[in-house]
Amino acid sequence: MRDFQVPGRSAVFAQNGLCATSHPLAAVVAIDTLKAGGNAVDAAIAGAVVLGICEPQMTGIGGDCFVLLKPAGEERILGLNGSGRAPAALSAAALRARGLTAVPVHGVEAVTVPGAVDAFCRLSERWGRLGLDRVLAPAIRYAEEGVPVAPRVAQDWARATHLRGAGRDFFTFGGAAPQPGAIFRAPGQAEVLRRIAREGRAGFYTGEVAADMVTSLRALGGVHTDDDFAATEATWTEPVAGSYKGIDLVEHPPNGQGATAILMLNILAHFELPSLDPFGADRAHLEAEAAKLAYDARDRFIADPGHTSRLAHMLAPETAARLAALIDPARAMPDPARASEAVHRDTVYLTVVDRDRMAVSLIYSIYHSFGSGLASSRFGIGFQNRGAGFTLREGHPNEAAGGKRPMHTIIPAMIRRAGRVEMPFGVMGGAYQPTGHARFVTNVVDYGMHPQAAIDGPRCFVGPDGFQVERGYPSGTAAALAAKGHRVRAADEALGGAQAIRIHDSGVLEGASDPRKDGCALGY
Repeated sequence: MRDFQVPGRSAVFAQNGLCATSHPLAAVVAIDTLKAGGNAVDAAIAGAVVLGICEPQMTGIGGDCFVLLKPAGEERILGLNGSGRAPAALSAAALRARGLTAVPVHGVEAVTVPGAVDAFCRLSERWGRLGLDRVLAPAIRYAEEGVPVAPRVAQDWARATHLRGAGRDFFTFGGAAPQPGAIFRAPGQAEVLRRIAREGRAGFYTGEVAADMVTSLRALGGVHTDDDFAATEATWTEPVAGSYKGIDLVEHPPNGQGATAILMLNILAHFELPSLDPFGADRAHLEAEAAKLAYDARDRFIADPGHTSRLAHMLAPETAARLAALIDPARAMPDPARASEAVHRDTVYLTVVDRDRMAVSLIYSIYHSFGSGLASSRFGIGFQNRGAGFTLREGHPNEAAGGKRPMHTIIPAMIRRAGRVEMPFGVMGGAYQPTGHARFVTNVVDYGMHPQAAIDGPRCFVGPDGFQVERGYPSGTAAALAAKGHRVRAADEALGGAQAIRIHDSGVLEGASDPRKDGCALGY
């Protein structure tokens, strides 16, 4: 039970259905969809597409998604990879010949084909109940009529200084970022969504909408073609899982980085976390050291599914044992080297559980703030820059190449206990996400926190620029970490944002939503 004399959030309990996400309008849409007879898949799609209008700096139909799905009346978990591929003509050798050592973060070279729309269409067709015309209606209305800009969204928007061309035209207010309460409209996207509602994926990947995207990208120097868009296809996958003290952490397989969170937990299992202060320096130190080692493995092994060959080695118990032996509880290892995703980024995450206990864990992103900063000239579709997740190192499994999917940071998750799915959850925040998953799990398992408390607690994250520590930590923690050799600094911004729904044995649903975002958990 939380202390009601200090600021905080209560968990949300419901019986018929629940949604937890990062914007209240999306949560309302998801619940309304359930009340109208839709299931968790319908509600998740409806809410997710609304998030693209409410949080355009984080996500949109020009981006990618990953989904974990527990069908009603079953305990199996399915994965859906809705990440797009690089255009067929992309060549790492050609980029190296131009003198580049990395894919330009805000260049057209980083724009991969959007995969989310195909994933939503396939998800709806196979598992939905209402049909895309009804599911997309709220997003069409909000895109046309507009939504008030929320406080966290306004803060993020003000930091996006790389918007240019059509991106600047469609996603600024006369060149300036909006203030909280300003109305953002996207009528071009409303028209695109109407076509998807009528025609399915063909309304996006062929015809005038695809022509707008291809023509715009080629005008910017891209090598994208009509065939690249027409060939886009989301794929069903088999999730990966790892055991930790009586629970299983279930993650989406590569090209997502979910295996990194499993490896972190495998390493942390070699230490007695329950004996440590959950918000003290010793626990933070062990988590940081495990992250350094697990992220190094990520950067070596995780890539396009067809090029990831060392996943079993990465998740083997003996690998974790050898890595855990490298950790000195009293002294920090050097900070990690800068990799393709060296800085903290955000995205959106949504989870829904319905009255039949179908559960959806869905994450949806354009990667960096406003993605590439570019957009299509007619409909104003913002282009992701997911190709910046590739490396240009020759021969690396994640080397940029036509038709490949890059290593992805976005990862949905579920916790399973004794064969029963107990909790879909996600922790947004780019590179932070595996650390966020490991922290959430250890908060729940090792420290007995309920989901809202596990989300509310302070966070820290180690990277090439030092060890970021949120202000919520007790005084003295930063100094104790510095004494262990960490380059401690105050976090630039709140680290990530999490959402979770616990399905109790009684059937009652318990929702939790991160105060670091504008959203909430809602049920009925």
